[in-house]
Amino acid sequence: MKFKFDWFLTGMVLALVLAWLVPEPGAAGGVLQPELLTKLGIALIFFLHGVALSFPSLKAGVLNWRLHLLVQASTFLMFPLLGFLALHLLGDRVPAGLSLGFFYLCALPSTVSSSVAFTAAARGNVAGAVFNATLSSLLGVVLTPLWIGVVLTTAGQALDYGPVIFDLFRWLIMPLIFGQLARPVIGTWVQRHKAKIGIVDRATILVLVYTSFCDSFTQGVWANNALLMLVGVGLGSALILAVALGVTTWSARALGFSTEDRITAIFCGSKKTLASGVPMAKLIFGAHPAIGLILLPIMVYHSLQLLVCGVLAERWSKRPPEPSNRFD
Repeated sequence: MKFKFDWFLTGMVLALVLAWLVPEPGAAGGVLQPELLTKLGIALIFFLHGVALSFPSLKAGVLNWRLHLLVQASTFLMFPLLGFLALHLLGDRVPAGLSLGFFYLCALPSTVSSSVAFTAAARGNVAGAVFNATLSSLLGVVLTPLWIGVVLTTAGQALDYGPVIFDLFRWLIMPLIFGQLARPVIGTWVQRHKAKIGIVDRATILVLVYTSFCDSFTQGVWANNALLMLVGVGLGSALILAVALGVTTWSARALGFSTEDRITAIFCGSKKTLASGVPMAKLIFGAHPAIGLILLPIMVYHSLQLLVCGVLAERWSKRPPEPSNRFD
């Protein structure tokens, strides 16, 4: 397989380095005004998502309920159960922010663009991927903070659902709705400049990553064993991804899915969104001093899932055109 340079992954590393070298501008009270910049960036991301959302594309995959049930159960039930297991196994062995970050990774919705892209590349059920990826994103606005609230309550803390849900509605759902309303007017223009819009979207996420880690560096969250933590996050993320791929593969086979539906179930049911994960973290956790640690697992997982799913997509794309009952 040929590996292509990914400027976004490189940008995440550079954002971390920049936050380490020059954290003051992006920290609370800094010249970048991160409190306002963050929310404006979140609104821009979800406005663009709203413009790109095509309801006619969703209709094509809406009736395949067994596929939808498997994908959503994997995303919002199997993964959170893995998250609870991770919390139990990690205990007090790692910083609290990092263990919370692993659960946050497990509570997030699936990706949209990459799930659909990999499914298309592997000749899977693209309509089913579009429907499930979009449904997952919408459900995540409610289910992700609910799962986080359960964990915080169990740990003796509390998540004030009212302000969190209001902020998610105000900065995620409303821009998404406005984007959908603007689609008839600017949808064609956005589609024509899709590549440039994608750059704006990803660049905004990198700004959010930078501001998220600035507070962590200024408050000394990374003072001890940073390299050891990074290695541990890599191993933990790889284990979670392996379990997710294994469970979705076995479940799809057990349910007798076609090859195309199995591909869709595996890609949509094993992936987690960084594009929505970073903005949601800023709204759910606010000025949490360890937000950098909380985001680290999803950032590492994002890189791993792109690598592994890219390999799988290329492999499955080369299968014979005739229907097949198994993956070679």
